[in-house]
Amino acid sequence: MRRADRLFQIIQVLRRSSKPVTADAIAAELETSKRSIYRDIATLMAQRVPIRGEAGIGYVLDGGFDMPPLMLTSDEVEAAVLGAQWVAGRGDPALARAARDLIAKIAATVPERLRPVVLEPAVASAPVWKHEVETLDMARVRAWIHAGRKLRLHYADEQGKESLRVIWPCLVGYRETKRLLVGWCETRDDFRTFRTDRVVEADFLDDRYPGRPAVLRARWYAKIEAECAAWEAAGKPPPPGVS
Repeated sequence: MRRADRLFQIIQVLRRSSKPVTADAIAAELETSKRSIYRDIATLMAQRVPIRGEAGIGYVLDGGFDMPPLMLTSDEVEAAVLGAQWVAGRGDPALARAARDLIAKIAATVPERLRPVVLEPAVASAPVWKHEVETLDMARVRAWIHAGRKLRLHYADEQGKESLRVIWPCLVGYRETKRLLVGWCETRDDFRTFRTDRVVEADFLDDRYPGRPAVLRARWYAKIEAECAAWEAAGKPPPPGVS
């Protein structure tokens, strides 16, 4: 790896971590010596990159530091293209269109040497053979999640039994051909997961739910991790958790 590329990667390693990162950890990830990392850190500090820390304790990158846009490696470009391909095939119409636009923008702005990675990628997501039909406006659902507002769902379960639920939506999840809406259900007084293709009708309420969506998501993740750990301890696969 060229030294200029290694300096860039050190910044990336520090940027993605919220805790101090040791020179040993950086050297292992970049497959170089700890001595080289110490020299590189000193060089970055001399160039006024806001890195704090010291040998044996670790280093952190202060907030507010930014680099020119789209300084991407070949692997990063390929990862972005693969992710955008997947979203273009499985996302709601607004997200799918945004994913196609993203690929076009990456192709137009990366250096010439990286353009074949975008236009002739060596990776691809599997095709989607069947899309589940849904009437729910997913772009609006995402906007309601960001705003922390409630939804009233007229929902039909797997047996076709219908119910009316008021939920605090916090996440849209994806399976191969299905979308799942995660939220706190006021009726069940617990988290529930709803298949979006089973939503008969939805009312987008002006009421905000208490707390921030990020906090609600964290509570849901903690609940899922605890349930999976319990099922794993019992030697059983976790249930799908679909309401």
